[in-house]
Parts: sequence; C-alpha cells; structure tokens
Amino acid sequence: MTADPDDYLEACDIVNFRDPAVLRLSADLAGADVLATARRCFEFVRDEIRHSSDHKLNPVTCVASDVLLHRTGYCYAKSHLLCALLRANGIPAGMCYQRLTVDGDAPPHCLHGLNAIFLPDIGWHRVDARGNREDVLAEFCPPREQLAFASQHLGEFDLPEIYVNPLPNVVKCLNDFESWDQVLNNLPDVPVV
Repeated sequence: MTADPDDYLEACDIVNFRDPAVLRLSADLAGADVLATARRCFEFVRDEIRHSSDHKLNPVTCVASDVLLHRTGYCYAKSHLLCALLRANGIPAGMCYQRLTVDGDAPPHCLHGLNAIFLPDIGWHRVDARGNREDVLAEFCPPREQLAFASQHLGEFDLPEIYVNPLPNVVKCLNDFESWDQVLNNLPDVPVV
C-alpha cells in the first residue's frame, strides 16, 4: 500500500475499467478538467447506482462492470465503480474504509466503503458515493469532506490507508452471498491479522 498517485491508476479484476461499458461511461462523464470529471463520476455513482440494502435489490455486485450493468451495489461495490470511472479518466483513486456500528451506538461493527481521489492543488480527498437518503447527505465539495457517516461511537474509526485494491474480506463477502439481505447479515469488519 502506498500513497503515490501513480500507483492508483491501474485496473484489476474488481476495478475493471477496461470493460467497454465502463470505458464508454467514463468518456461520457469526462468534464472540462479533473475536478469537473471527478464530480460528474461521483454524482453518477451516488445518484444513479442504487444502494443494495436501501432498495432491497439483487444481485449482489462486486466487480465495477457488474455494478454498472445492474445499477446496484453495496457501498463497497459502488466504491469499486467510482474508482474504475476515475481511473479510466486518468484520475488516481483508491478505496478507503470506515469501521462503523451496524445500527445505533453499540456493536456489532462493520466496514463501510468509500474512496479517496487525488485532486490537483488539494491532494488526496475522501468522498462517499454510497447514496443519499433522508438521514445521509454525502457531497462532493473539496477541499471540505462531506461523507455519509462520521466515526462517533465507541469502536468506530476511519482506517487511515488508501488501498489500491479492495480489501480481500470485502470482496469475499460480496462474492460469497447471493442476496442483499445475506450480505446485510454478514457485513465484513476490520480484517483479523
């Protein structure tokens, strides 16, 4: 893991931005500059890809091209698509995670997926395209962060790393379960080392 922006431009099996549909969309979302392109990609994923548990939607998606095809995904999957769209436009992007309580202020805990984008004159900036709802308002407003959730309860924290590839336990969760509610009942937590 590194924070060198050049390391955050590659495709992988999950962030498969060389997929024709992802490439077409990334070209359509390209703006006049990096900031405009990043904003358009963020807003597309936040607003046009429905959050699996908010909308009770299947199938469970993980790979960026599948998220786009089915227009649904958990926060992790949505972060994979946003990462792919940004990288396809030559904008360094990685995955970030928060550890949050699942419901309320007590355990259990789970990971929440979001992104970091390398922006000119700003550097690394975190954004959260999980999708807004009545109690969630995530925006693209650099240099200020406006994420979906804040770490505020006991046991909650932001993982400081920016990952080139998704965490293996996140990918395993999304690949092991077939329905949105199975994922909801088995959300990944901080990896055990």
